[in-house]
Amino acid sequence: MNDIKEIGHIIRKKRKEYGLTQADAAGLCNVGTRFLSELENGKPTLQAGKVLHVLDAFGFLVTITHREDL
Repeated sequence: MNDIKEIGHIIRKKRKEYGLTQADAAGLCNVGTRFLSELENGKPTLQAGKVLHVLDAFGFLVTITHREDL
């Protein structure tokens, strides 16, 4: 992943696969609808903890790998 827009796109895609509205998904993730909307639209200043919480709620596992080219 290179930016928050990619994460937002993945969340939107998975939400639609589940047939959920933003309001329904936000409720299930225990975040506000506005937050979920901003996440799906790639707002770069969102709280990382909440983003990770939403990813977890949708069943995603987040891993970090060091790039060798640095």
